[in-house]
Amino acid sequence: MLRRTSWAQALSDEDYRRAREGIVERQVPTGGYVCHKGEPADHWHGVIDGLAKMCSDWATGKTASFTGIAAGGWFGEGSMLKDEPRRYDVIALRDTRVACMRRETFHWLLDNSIPFNRFIITQINERLGLFIGLLESERLLDVDARVARTLAALFHPVLQPDIDSRIAISQEEIGYLAGVSRQRVNKALHLLEEDGFLTTQYGGITVLDLEGLRRFGG
Repeated sequence: MLRRTSWAQALSDEDYRRAREGIVERQVPTGGYVCHKGEPADHWHGVIDGLAKMCSDWATGKTASFTGIAAGGWFGEGSMLKDEPRRYDVIALRDTRVACMRRETFHWLLDNSIPFNRFIITQINERLGLFIGLLESERLLDVDARVARTLAALFHPVLQPDIDSRIAISQEEIGYLAGVSRQRVNKALHLLEEDGFLTTQYGGITVLDLEGLRRFGG
């Protein structure tokens, strides 16, 4: 998995060796926490396989879902750059295998690898654009558009580079990411399928018009 990532492919042999030695692997069960809000940001994370959601759970019971992270996605670089507690939770929506790069290794690569620096800058810029778009859909668009753009975010070419046109995801998982009920997701998917943006199969969806999903409702 590490060799397939764009940032690892750009490293020198020595830098790649340091990166590999600084990574441990974790298996997180469905519903388990990859990382907790408020804890020290000791690792940069990448999803090897599975699916997780970045969210914030409040003591009042309210939950804000930010985005999903599928296989090939890395996250947490902002927290690694700041000396403050992590500001979100990441929860596994199914059994998920995660690569965890130690903080010391992450900062060593920042100090010594120009390709790694470029990757992190691009990653932060792309995630900012993603979050602005998701915030727009949350505040200005209807539920169908929120579902469409939540799905489109899972196919982001930079943040989720390993995903092809089909993803194994349930309607319940989409609902967790979009912040709506499974029944409402079902209605939105039927609409999107009728309009030719995607097709649904048991246990997954195939995207036919990614740009259309990104613009849906806007």
